[in-house]
Amino acid sequence: MLRFRRLDLTPLAPRREAPRSEMLWGKSLYGSAWLLRGVGLTIALLAGSCSGTKFIPEGDKLYTGGAVKVKSQSSIPNESVLTATLEAVITPKPNSSILGMRPKLYFWHMGEGKTKGLGHLLADKYGEAPVLLSKVDTAKVQDLMANRLNNSGYFHPTVSSEVKVKANTASVDYTATVHKPYTIKEIHFPDSTGLLARAIKATESGSLLKVGDPYNLQTFVNERVRIDAVLKNQGYYYFSPDYLLFQVDSTLDNEANVYLKVKETIPPRAAKPYVLKRVTLNTQYSLSDTTETTRPVMFRGYRYVPDEQVFRARAITNAVFIYPDSLYRRRRADQTLSRLMSLGTFKFVDTRFRPARNLPDSAGYGHLNATVRMTQVPKKSLRAELQMNTSNIFTGPAFVVQYRNRSALRGAEQLLINANASLETGKGALSGVTSTQYGIDGQLLVPRLITPPFDIRLVNSDFQPRTFFNAGYKYVLRTKYFQEDIFNLGYGYSWKTKLTNEQQLQPIDLQYLRLSNQEKVFKDLLAARPFLANSFRQQFILGSSYTYTYNQQVLEQRRNQMYFSGGVSLSGNVAHALQSLGGAKKTDTGAYALFGQEYSQYTKFDLEFRNYYRTSVNPTSGNKIATRLLVGVGLPYQNSNVLPYLKQYGIGGPNSVRAFNARGIGPGTYRTPDSQQNGFYDQVGDIRLEANAEYRQDLFPYVKGALFVDAGNIWLVNADPSRATYVKGENGQPVRDFQDGQFRFNTFLKQLAVGAGAGIRIDVQFFVIRLDAAYPLVYPYSNESLEVPGTNPGDPSIIYSANKTGYKVIKLNIAIGYPF
Repeated sequence: MLRFRRLDLTPLAPRREAPRSEMLWGKSLYGSAWLLRGVGLTIALLAGSCSGTKFIPEGDKLYTGGAVKVKSQSSIPNESVLTATLEAVITPKPNSSILGMRPKLYFWHMGEGKTKGLGHLLADKYGEAPVLLSKVDTAKVQDLMANRLNNSGYFHPTVSSEVKVKANTASVDYTATVHKPYTIKEIHFPDSTGLLARAIKATESGSLLKVGDPYNLQTFVNERVRIDAVLKNQGYYYFSPDYLLFQVDSTLDNEANVYLKVKETIPPRAAKPYVLKRVTLNTQYSLSDTTETTRPVMFRGYRYVPDEQVFRARAITNAVFIYPDSLYRRRRADQTLSRLMSLGTFKFVDTRFRPARNLPDSAGYGHLNATVRMTQVPKKSLRAELQMNTSNIFTGPAFVVQYRNRSALRGAEQLLINANASLETGKGALSGVTSTQYGIDGQLLVPRLITPPFDIRLVNSDFQPRTFFNAGYKYVLRTKYFQEDIFNLGYGYSWKTKLTNEQQLQPIDLQYLRLSNQEKVFKDLLAARPFLANSFRQQFILGSSYTYTYNQQVLEQRRNQMYFSGGVSLSGNVAHALQSLGGAKKTDTGAYALFGQEYSQYTKFDLEFRNYYRTSVNPTSGNKIATRLLVGVGLPYQNSNVLPYLKQYGIGGPNSVRAFNARGIGPGTYRTPDSQQNGFYDQVGDIRLEANAEYRQDLFPYVKGALFVDAGNIWLVNADPSRATYVKGENGQPVRDFQDGQFRFNTFLKQLAVGAGAGIRIDVQFFVIRLDAAYPLVYPYSNESLEVPGTNPGDPSIIYSANKTGYKVIKLNIAIGYPF
């Protein structure tokens, strides 16, 4: 006679986390905060002199934890995992300790019996009541361990406990004696001929249960959920995982036969698939709606409510993937909700399914009516912001106004018009310089891919693809330097195939740069820097680009999160090829032109890698190690010998190598001479390499600390003789050191600037204020570099470098948001 074991698939109680020790760290930038930290540290040191045992009531012991040992006459596969599973059920958790000391007990004692004052405050924030041996229920823990062992296939275990007493403390040792674990010998799915049984049988090939695998309760739980998910996509709307039952024959010699059954008490409606009959799309639903008062419009078989005055029916149905007279599929219902929400025009979206009335079952199928209810956000909005921009170069106020229309063409197209103005003053080398900027740009986001003659919907994606069009103008006035006008025009596509993946293709990205009203100091700079003058030349940028982003940060429960972004952008290749084949004439500079204007030609690659590792198992913890690597390479060729200034790289500043000014590093070993206070402009390059590492630690609610180190530099692809570096030779004469700001494989590592520091972040979820203090550790230029004057500053053979005087200072950065 067979003996069957019915599995208890009740979800296990969640593991309780041990209290997290508080960490006293760092020195505040402000005196009062530093003093409070000092007091806290002093108290902590005093607490360390006490083991905490003097606070234990007479006749009791301080509980210091438990240990588990597993015994068996046969080998135990994955013994460490099994031991960890048993240790997880040991309760209570002992008081936290540091090198055998328990400072939290001391803090608790300071506030015992008090309702206010410093003692109460410290006890409430840092204290912890003693965990006593009298509170330990060993019988309960033993039962829980036996339950976990049974769930892991170790049937009929024996669990015992022993209390170990040492002076005023006590611990508990648990010993689990187990037999050889059971493995799965046979798996039997239902063989009935009914619709439900056949549907379950058809899932067998994807089963999580494998012959020869160890018996594990969680695997059975996951198998029920898997089968239910498959059935939900085959019309079984009312089915539930609870309707499945596993019977296990455990009478064999450490082997088990598994029989999958459907419970006899299953409701009749759960045993049949359903077909959707009527699908209603209500785009003006509100919580106050009780009845449908507007006559619907019929479109593609849908009942569309109310009309097409705000949203054309086609725009909404393109985002709906449940169809009239089709089989119910949960995957398509979920996809519909995600697509409609991603339109950005609705505040809430839900789908309600109800049995269709007066429709008889046919061939064992039922019928459902579906109503998709959408609550609109206001169609139009206007937002204004007053900002304060701050960096190591310019600081000042900015005013931004944004107009948004969420259905500009009645197709859920979003029209955004942004106007901005700023007035900033220069700092450091640019003291006395003002930067005035204003501009306007518009963007039209169309919630579909416009790719005539093809209709591409990406039917397996949960996210609405978009076609975007943009145009804009920006005016820049730098007093004492120049005026610049920047025009842009483009269109492209963006889409996501998964939550973590996003792609953007921009076939057309046109920009036109016009430099005017150049002041003498800027003209002299360009005369001395032919490469810089070339990057600032009036030119077209005939660009195209593609970017791929993989981001695990959206998976908030994941302990280790990765981020990758890679992109390539091109300019001028098509125009150059057509003009070259057509025999077009070149300008006096040897470049081709369009409408009498030269254009840039280059290929640019950008890669960004980030990794965030949370050091705590608590998913809400902000304690993590964050790292970043940035690699950028721009290759100018044929029509260009340098990237346009707008596309070049700069390095340094609050979000880069924080120990140096923004755009205060490179290219290579180059540094602006003391006689030329305009390093912001000429410290740019075609190649970038940057790496950052940061440890982030929770300190107090909404306050985090950080320790960081940054390194990086930029270089030129083609050598610039006007930016070489000279050092003092043996005879005291200038000797060329690293040359021309050009990237070279044998020298680039020696040219990395390195800085380190500490910071405070005030993080209130939606807003982060960051204070960083950074100190330079390694300079990319020589300690004894020389300035070599010449008689003709415009001569590119004249070499300028700089004296290094007084740069070992702490750089303070104030910024909004995290650096990465």
